[in-house]
Amino acid sequence: MQIPYELILGWRYTRAGRSTRRNGFISFISGVSMLGIALGVGALIIVLSVMNGFQKEVRDRMLGVVSHIEIYAQGGAALPDLNRTLAEVRANPAVIGAAPFIAAQALLARGDDMKGAMVRGIDPALEPSVTDLAGELKNTVLKRLVSGGFGVVLGVDLARSLGVREGDVITLIAPSGQVTPAGVVPRLKQMTVVGTFSSGHYEYDSALVMLHQDDAARIFRLEGPTGVRLKLRDLHQARAVAEQLATSLSGDLLIRDWTRQNRTWFAAVQLEKRMMFIILTLIVAVAAFNLVSTLVMTVTDKRADIAILRTLGASPGSIMGIFVVQGAMVGVIGTLAGLLLGLGVAFNIDVIVPALENLLHANFLPKDIYLISRMPSDPQRSDILPVAVISLVLAFLATIYPSWRASRVNPAEALRYE
Repeated sequence: MQIPYELILGWRYTRAGRSTRRNGFISFISGVSMLGIALGVGALIIVLSVMNGFQKEVRDRMLGVVSHIEIYAQGGAALPDLNRTLAEVRANPAVIGAAPFIAAQALLARGDDMKGAMVRGIDPALEPSVTDLAGELKNTVLKRLVSGGFGVVLGVDLARSLGVREGDVITLIAPSGQVTPAGVVPRLKQMTVVGTFSSGHYEYDSALVMLHQDDAARIFRLEGPTGVRLKLRDLHQARAVAEQLATSLSGDLLIRDWTRQNRTWFAAVQLEKRMMFIILTLIVAVAAFNLVSTLVMTVTDKRADIAILRTLGASPGSIMGIFVVQGAMVGVIGTLAGLLLGLGVAFNIDVIVPALENLLHANFLPKDIYLISRMPSDPQRSDILPVAVISLVLAFLATIYPSWRASRVNPAEALRYE
């Protein structure tokens, strides 16, 4: 099988021999363009992979504590008919777990220290069916939450900030107090710390308190649970299932899925991801269009070669094809090198980042700021393929004008002073 001479000459020009000073400079510029494309593609893949990993890590840890769907009564009151609501949600085939709960806010006091907390009253027997965290604690600290025992389970960071450990007593202060002749007096209750938990999500580790739902109902003066938490077979179907439940449930209830609970955060991550894609794509574009200067200099240097090829019968299209091949080779090699670089770093970032932290004695991800303490990475095909395609298209577009100029070289003019 005979290889077209356009490919052979294009590849030869890509290597750009260093026999002369001019050829050496052209080779250097071509190498810089190739390196720029590789670094741009690699940086784009690494950044998108880290952002995907960050979003997935935070989402998974968040869903380890919160449920896929939450159903509330109006105004924070107790559900009017808990058993009927549980029966109706369990009738949906997408629901694999349901558990009642009480949600409230309170203050926790220990000596002079006082912290705000999210209070969650749970049924220790049913809670493991709706959250992964409760499933991990099912046979340990959750067994210590008994009705009437007034025990609490604290997040590790909340317990640390209050300076308490298992067996210590803290004071829970309910926001709605008792009305007395002397005014409104807040309700106080002594609670015993029966254990702690670590979800890996700082927001919950530093603020969440779990206790038995019967104890929560007594403290906040409720007749029963204020809502029901659901776990689904497929978390990505949460919004669709929530819409189904909105039409099938009896009573005036509020339904909220996990995508709406943290809508602002997820929207911000998606916007940041799009902006980073655009910014880093401009870096790839700058590197790709460096090919224009490389090919223009090559065309100028090879005018005599072009003229000889034209006199031997090469068509303008063939001449243009030679320089398109040269530019495309630079784009292909740079893109492949960038893919190898980006994927190599993305798949090994859990090793690279700790090594850099130890070397520099720095902490890149303080967990009280970034919610997680390690650098995650999740390379996805839906991001990698567009990056490669865009890089190749930009490199190809950069070859069109210099190649067209090469095809317009007049053989007589080119050979006049040769």
